[in-house]
Amino acid sequence: MANQAGSSRARRNRPEVGESEERAWYVIHTYSGYENKVKANLEKRVDTMSMEHQIFEVLVPMQDEMEVKDGKKKLVQHKVFPGYVLVDMSLTDESWYVVRNTPGVTGFVGPGSRPSPLPPHEVEQVMAHLQAGASEEAVRTRIDFSAGQPVRLLSGAFAGFVGNVEEIDQEKAKVWVSVTMFGRETRVEVDADQLEEV
Repeated sequence: MANQAGSSRARRNRPEVGESEERAWYVIHTYSGYENKVKANLEKRVDTMSMEHQIFEVLVPMQDEMEVKDGKKKLVQHKVFPGYVLVDMSLTDESWYVVRNTPGVTGFVGPGSRPSPLPPHEVEQVMAHLQAGASEEAVRTRIDFSAGQPVRLLSGAFAGFVGNVEEIDQEKAKVWVSVTMFGRETRVEVDADQLEEV
């Protein structure tokens, strides 16, 4: 008896395709590198098939990063979840078909063949992360150097010196370089944009 009640409760929480389900966020898996193309294809299909009442938003979460390479800073966008696209929709036979048959989509994320909506707390975390990432202070710096790599210092008291990267702090965009001065190894802390590859 308890098993029957539990299984009927599970069916109520996750209706069969065809039954109307409340609006929720779902995750679809795509071919790697095709996330933006899938988003564009799906939005076009929603428009041409008049599915705006069932598929509300398609999102490829992106994050700005400051990339430092050869002493130059460049703002680039990186996908937060490579290979995945988020879709805000009501799950029905029609909406499932439109999403599932969009070129580049390999399937919905969920147990078995049934898509499962993202839990509300995970949606809140993703949206909060995206909003925090939109502020200028939150832009992360990605340093394209590695420990042991030879580099040249471009400015400061050690400009022109060549040394080896000892340590990297991605959060603060700082790099510690070991340079030889007066016949001794000296550890120098510099900003990542003060270095270039040798």
